[in-house]
Amino acid sequence: MISEDSLRLAVARGILSHEQAEGLRALAREQMAREFEPVPDHEKLRFISGFGDIFVVIGIGLFLGASGYFLAEHAGVMALWTGLVALSWGLAELFTRRRRMALPSIVLLVLFSAFSFGMLNAGLSELWGPALAGGVVRSDLGIDIDRPGIVALAALLTCPLVGLHYWRFRVPITIAAGIAALALSAFAFLSALAPAFMLRSGGWVILLFGCGVFWLAMRFDQADLRRETRRTDIAFWLHLLAAPMLVHSFISVVFGGVSEVTMAKALGLILLFLVLALLALLIDRRAILVSALAYAGIAFGTLFRETALTNATVPASLLVLGAFILGLSSGWQPLRRAALGLAPPALRARLPVAASIANP
Repeated sequence: MISEDSLRLAVARGILSHEQAEGLRALAREQMAREFEPVPDHEKLRFISGFGDIFVVIGIGLFLGASGYFLAEHAGVMALWTGLVALSWGLAELFTRRRRMALPSIVLLVLFSAFSFGMLNAGLSELWGPALAGGVVRSDLGIDIDRPGIVALAALLTCPLVGLHYWRFRVPITIAAGIAALALSAFAFLSALAPAFMLRSGGWVILLFGCGVFWLAMRFDQADLRRETRRTDIAFWLHLLAAPMLVHSFISVVFGGVSEVTMAKALGLILLFLVLALLALLIDRRAILVSALAYAGIAFGTLFRETALTNATVPASLLVLGAFILGLSSGWQPLRRAALGLAPPALRARLPVAASIANP
């Protein structure tokens, strides 16, 4: 099947008229219906193009792992991190810029970001660590995580390196990586400036950061309601970053965590899970729902433990969660159309298009 990008390019170059392109789209949809292919998923992720991607990722892990060992043994901590940064960039030149391999590009970006933070943290620890801690650097890899000031500055300086990576390679996950580094920097700065406040209110701060990342993800989503451009990939990774920040911090500050789950708290967690399911349907993103699965399992386990299924708490919880996920997955598009039908028109106009509208 000809891709949507190819059809748009053919129309732009005058190879096909707009009417011909629409005719080809209609023919493709008709053929898909005859072949019983599923309705296209508008939360598609350009994650893997073939087994070659997995094969390359295995090679990357082996190569960088061995390289890191020899650099640490024979050249020292700073050479370790600097060398890994350079090697991950060089591999991105081959597998991201030249070969455009999806999974290796994602892995290399994550590694580059982590190695950059490690390099900057180790450098700052060598520069300021002795003066701050009597010459003791606590990590064998030179990373100092006990002093939030060093962590904050290292994370902040990681952001321009991540930005440079995006300018060069345009990997969609890079935006989320940069935002994560910025959030870590802000959190660490606040911890350094007001440790007592962060000890009391750190969960609220993370919740606020999560709301900000979610807002940014929705901005990218609203710029591409039909999910046809790179913006939807960027939004996916931002939603994936925002989801745990929102869910875990909200449960921590509102429910007090899940160390002790009473019947009332279990019912509250299940209600929260249902609200998140509705939100996931409206925005057509499953990440926020996945982040709440563990808490829903704990809540169902508490309900079963307090009722008749005391000897089958875990399997009963897994059964209910599995049935819920399967039911939601099999009816995702009809349920989403129903949820959109309940939303006000002004809100509906700012949400991603339902499958029946995007593919009439």
